[in-house]
Amino acid sequence: MKEEKVKNAIKAGIAITILIITIVMVITIMLQYEAEGEKDMPFNLSKITIVSTAEVTEVKENETEDNNWNLNVIQNNDIYFSISKNANYKKNEIIKSITIQNIQILENPSVGNIVAYMPNSLDGRVFNYSDEYKIEEELKYKGASKSNTKTLEVGNQGGNILMSFCNVGLGSYDSKNDTEIKHDATLIGKMGKTDEDLKFKVSFDLIIELEKKSYKTTIMLDLPCENLIEKGTSSKEITNFEEIIFKRVN
Repeated sequence: MKEEKVKNAIKAGIAITILIITIVMVITIMLQYEAEGEKDMPFNLSKITIVSTAEVTEVKENETEDNNWNLNVIQNNDIYFSISKNANYKKNEIIKSITIQNIQILENPSVGNIVAYMPNSLDGRVFNYSDEYKIEEELKYKGASKSNTKTLEVGNQGGNILMSFCNVGLGSYDSKNDTEIKHDATLIGKMGKTDEDLKFKVSFDLIIELEKKSYKTTIMLDLPCENLIEKGTSSKEITNFEEIIFKRVN
């Protein structure tokens, strides 16, 4: 009888040990996934390109002086996302859509206010910074045979999507002391603003939706690019995505 109790106790101890090891392994895997996210996605975010400059969106002639204009100036940051197919992923997958949502302004600039825009759907310039192209809730690109920003389509085997963050509240510039106007961020310097005045931070979720599963990450960007007022136009490429973690959402 005593030997039977000892055997049962040993069996119970082994079972409890196995259960504890299993729980620890599951917790370890969950913590690793939280920290590192997906490691073998069918499609990857391979590059983010940011182009910062400024544009004149409205021109009004002063009635009191010849060749004198009031120029409405905005500071724009056009953002290009490159989505590429994972060459090491062996299964066939198709991009159903790519969505940008949950846009938040984490830090506002000292002057002006920030608005997000989608690409222009008409012929001509890539972006038209008018109310009809404001992103209200989300920006969705549907999967197609190839990328087309005007129709908000992205290649179903990878491609590019675009959006823009603009400071639309900088005010106007009076050109009375200029013989030549350069339509870039040097105008903002002439308005008495500095690079420090323009700095802001945004975040948003990017979701890659496939036929049967989706992946989501949160991206934070410090805008605009550095030395903007001195250069007039400034750009940078981001290819290090160690801090950008994708996770399954279904």
